[in-house]
This record gives sequence, structure tokens and C-alpha cells, in this order.
Amino acid sequence: MEKSVYRKVTIAALIMMASVFLSRVIGLVREMVIAGVGGTQAPVDAYQVAFVIPEILNHVVASGFLSITFIPIFTGCLAQGREAEGWRVFSVILTLFGSLLAVLIAVAWVFAAPLLSLAAPGFTASPHFDQAVTMLRIILPGQFFFFCGGLFMAVQFAKESFAIPALAPLVYNLGIIIGGLIGGSQHSMIGFAWGVLGGAFAGSFCLQLLGAVRAGMRFVPALDFKHPDLKKYIVLTVPLMLGLTMTFSTEVLFRFFGSYLSDGSIAGLNYALRVMFIVVGLVGQAVGVASYPFMARLAAEERLGELSDLLNKLLRYLAITIPISVLVIILRYEVVLVLFQRGAFTPASTALTAEALAFLMVGAFAFSAQTVVARGFYAMQNTLLPAVYGTIAVLLSLPLYVIGLRWMGINGVALACALSATVQVGVLFAVWNRKRDNQAGRTVYRAIFKFLGMSVVLGFFAFAVRAAVCLAVDPGTFAGSCIILVVTGGLSLVFMAGAGYALKIEEISAVLDKLVRKVKG
Repeated sequence: MEKSVYRKVTIAALIMMASVFLSRVIGLVREMVIAGVGGTQAPVDAYQVAFVIPEILNHVVASGFLSITFIPIFTGCLAQGREAEGWRVFSVILTLFGSLLAVLIAVAWVFAAPLLSLAAPGFTASPHFDQAVTMLRIILPGQFFFFCGGLFMAVQFAKESFAIPALAPLVYNLGIIIGGLIGGSQHSMIGFAWGVLGGAFAGSFCLQLLGAVRAGMRFVPALDFKHPDLKKYIVLTVPLMLGLTMTFSTEVLFRFFGSYLSDGSIAGLNYALRVMFIVVGLVGQAVGVASYPFMARLAAEERLGELSDLLNKLLRYLAITIPISVLVIILRYEVVLVLFQRGAFTPASTALTAEALAFLMVGAFAFSAQTVVARGFYAMQNTLLPAVYGTIAVLLSLPLYVIGLRWMGINGVALACALSATVQVGVLFAVWNRKRDNQAGRTVYRAIFKFLGMSVVLGFFAFAVRAAVCLAVDPGTFAGSCIILVVTGGLSLVFMAGAGYALKIEEISAVLDKLVRKVKG
């Protein structure tokens, strides 16, 4: 592959990684504010349950997939010198699907209570159910802003402009924090709901509209049902609307099954999931989002061998999340205590969340890898196959949720999330290699096994260091947990780097060599 493409992917990935890092930091502050205000109590469960219907609406119109389905079409128009036609299909999609979403939002607003009863049946008897319905109605209009913003960001990505889209999650999270600080309390999370709406309007709509205009956006309302690119968009999008993707199924199922658990369980699962997504976001999401426009271009130019090489190389580097996940599992109590234990978030809340986090981290690599594997298919404009296999994997995993719920409670639901994600990405990657007849895929499996082997040794090392540090400090205090995190985490990262270099694990040694050259230079 041309070095210029790798260079562009690297630059884009660094921009998105900085964005994801900042958004995760602000997202952590958001969760810390929620934890401090509501802890792991029923009002926080109500707030989380209120997101189920908006998540489903977002999925029905494929708002989260706009960059994936629209970029190949728009990029193809640009590559063929038909930019005006690209803006035409942009206008048609925004008009048609925006109108459809507005109607669905209105229907969901009217029938909010019965819909919420179906989405979280175990929560219906809760005295906070009406509170959840109220917050649902507040949050619903935000889905329209997400949809429009998704299209606005897609055209910026297609134009290889990443700076303004990178600000969307930052502004969104900031809106939630401000709303919660102003109107949130231990008995009601309604201020956070208003913050969701305000953050979506400011970050996903207004800011991205500005970015799209700067990218040359031309919008004229149009309902051209016969437009060939609209038909192509629908063909790409319908499987995603009907299919059960990894992220969507996780967000819905942990709330559905969590509604049958004791008060605070949904809140605990959510806190643990957000911590896990920090690892996923800093590595997997940044790489996946940044690399996709380049994947789409390679696919459009029929450079399929280079596309496979890029995908496999990205996955090998993403395997670094395996030892990082082991380290988080060892330090789970300290991580949760430092992040959340204040205000209404008690030591009991810490124990509940930390145990769920340990089981969720089992699937961290799968969530990271999915951001790249799925995009390989999407770049080929094949949304049907990952939707079909993803849906089958989710349906097959439902017994895991039922068994986990009955035998292990909150930890069983967390483990089911992790195992379901692992099955989904494993099946998709196997299908990708089979379709491409890609022997290079074996290098990914070898990298995974190398990191798994190193992670076992790292786990024993980190456990021993943590135990030694706990003899000198009180792990139940904020200061003690900080010391444990710094000492155990720091020594474990040094151990991981040294072991990776000594064992000649390319994904570690190559990065270290580059850092050494940079320092010497």
C-alpha cells in the first residue's frame, strides 16, 4: 500500500484518538457526576431505561451508520467527478429519512409508556417508571439532531476533514454534565435528560452544520424516490436497520435483562460498561473511524488486497487491548473507587460495579476489533452479510443472558455481553477471511495468541505487585487506591513493554522503536 495512505490514516487516527480521549475524559466526568448525584439507586436506573426507545429509533433509521452507508456513495461521486450529484443524494436522504424520523419520534412520544413497558418489562412495577417515561419524552427529539449531525459528519469525513466532527461527543457530554449539575438530584435525574437534548442540539446539529457548510454543503429539500443512489443507500441501510449489531444489542439487552435485577443493577452495569468503553474507545473506535474513509476509497478503487492488508494490520495492533484488559481486571476495585466513589456512590456501589467490570472486560478486545472488521464489509458496500451474521450471533447469545441472569445476577449479564461480542466478531472475521481467501488473516490469530500468552504472565505479575502495595497502603481510601493504580499500573506497563520487546512482538516492538527514534531525533 502507498505510504501516503498509511500516513493519512495515522494522522486521521491521531486526530480521532485525541477526540476520543477528550470525549472519554469528559464522558468519565459525566458518569462521575451521575454517580455522585444518584449512585446506584433506582432514579439512575430510570434514567438509563429512558434511553432504550431512543436507541431503537436511532437504529431503525440507521443514524449511527450514516458515516458507514453514506460515505462510500458520496466518496464514489467525488472520485468520479460528480460532486454535484453527491450533494443531490445528500439532500434526498436528509429530506426523506429526516421526515420519517420526525414522524417516528412523534409516535414514540405519544405512546412512550407502553413502549417503555415492552423495552424494560421488569421496570414497569418500579415507583420510578413514570419518571423514566418523562425523561424518555425529553430525550426523544435529540434523535433527530443525531441523524442530521450524522449526515453532516459523513460529508466532512468524505472530504477528509476530521476536526469539527471530533468535537461532537465533547459538546454532547458537556451538555449532559451542565444539565445534571443544574437540575439533577438524588431523587430525580431529569436535569441530565435535558442535558442530553441540549448537548445533541449543540454538538451534533449546530456545530456539525457549520462544519458541513465549510465543507461545501449544498442542501435543497428533495423527495426523489427514483434517484439511483437513493436506491443504493436503501439497499445498504435496510440490513443495518433490521440487523442486530454488537453495540446496539449490548445497549438494549443490558437494560432489558437488568430491569429484572435489584435496584441499582442497571446503573452499576452502565458504569462498568462506560469504563470498558474507555479502553475500546481510545484504541478501537479511534482507529475504526479514522481508517474507514481510506478503506472506502481502497474498495472504490478495487484495491482489495491492500484493503485486506490494512484491516489485518489494524487488528494486530488492536490486540494490545488484551493485556490492558487484564490489567483493568486486576485493578478493577481501585479504578471504580477512584472514578466514582463519592457523594451517593457508596463502597457497596463500588463493589457492585467493579465485579461487573471484571466480566465485561473479557469482551473488550472484541468490541475494539468489531469497529474495524465490520467496516471492512461496509467499505465493500456489503451491509447484508454482517447484519445477518451479527443478528444470528445475538439471537444465539440470548440463552447466555437468561442463564447468566438466573445463575450469576448482574455479573452473569455482564459476562453475556462480553461473550456475545466475542462470538459476533469472531464469526465476522472468519467470514471476511473466507470471502477474501486471506491467508494473511492467520497473522491476526498469531498476534492474538501472543498477547494472550503475555497477558497470563502479566496478570500474575500485576496481582503480585498489587498485593505487595496493599500491604503498605489502605486500598479502601482514595489516596491508597491512587497509589495502587500508579505503582501497579506503571510497573505492569513497563513489564508489558519489556516483555513485548524481548519476545519480539511486532505490534509492541515496532511502536517502541519508533518512540526511541523520535526521542533520539
